[in-house]
Amino acid sequence: MSSMNTPLRHTMSSPPTDPTATYPSLRGRAVLVTGGGSGIGAAVVRAFARQHSKVAFLDIDDDASKKLVAELAGKDWPRPLHVNCDLQDIGALRAAIAQVEGRLGPIDVLVNNAASDERHEIDAVEPAYFDDRIAVNLRHYFFAIQAVRAAMAKNGGGSIVNLGSIVWRLPLPEVAVYATAKAAIAGMTKILAAELGPQRIRINCVEPGFVATERQKKLWLTPELESRVRAGQCLPDLIEPDSIADLVLFLASDAGRMCTRQTFVVDGGWT
Repeated sequence: MSSMNTPLRHTMSSPPTDPTATYPSLRGRAVLVTGGGSGIGAAVVRAFARQHSKVAFLDIDDDASKKLVAELAGKDWPRPLHVNCDLQDIGALRAAIAQVEGRLGPIDVLVNNAASDERHEIDAVEPAYFDDRIAVNLRHYFFAIQAVRAAMAKNGGGSIVNLGSIVWRLPLPEVAVYATAKAAIAGMTKILAAELGPQRIRINCVEPGFVATERQKKLWLTPELESRVRAGQCLPDLIEPDSIADLVLFLASDAGRMCTRQTFVVDGGWT
């Protein structure tokens, strides 16, 4: 038995360089990520590529997407497929998913991620803006699920992960429409699990807290907000996109084979 005075090899303040687990069940699986060109979506694409999954992602930002593909093309992993798609155009979304299935086969894992957290004053919101924000943050989730369901079921099942947000759980100003969409994602997940479960399709929701993506740092991360986040969380560190991707991997893999209809919160203990 080692001495109580023996120093520990690692401490929680000094994590391993690459803590990502390897899931053999994800090797070769066809994965589709919406909004995968940057931020959390790009972290998810990278994470599945490291698992040697066949990854495709939909994103309207060609510059960011090309940069990501070029980055991953230099690795010893399958090259991801980028398809430009305006997710507000459901016809284009359906065509893009058909294109991906034509290249990769039936989708085994769908990660609904694309969103935009624009700020808005209540009195400034008009019906057209409200509808636009719902289309950007919610509607395409449902229709992406609808588009992959039949082939996924015929292939023996699969995993769907919907990215939500804790924003609707917090008393935050200027995000009412965005928070409405994110709350609806959790509800949609609960309801669809009952319909999809008999086909062995699992569906879960992941709700991140404040994630320190480049966009968040550029647009919203003021010293005041950072202080509020750190004070609200139980853990002192800001959340990085890889922490969200790690949970998505687990839920997509066979390790999470009995997880469905759940909402998993990754917020450092804020809510």
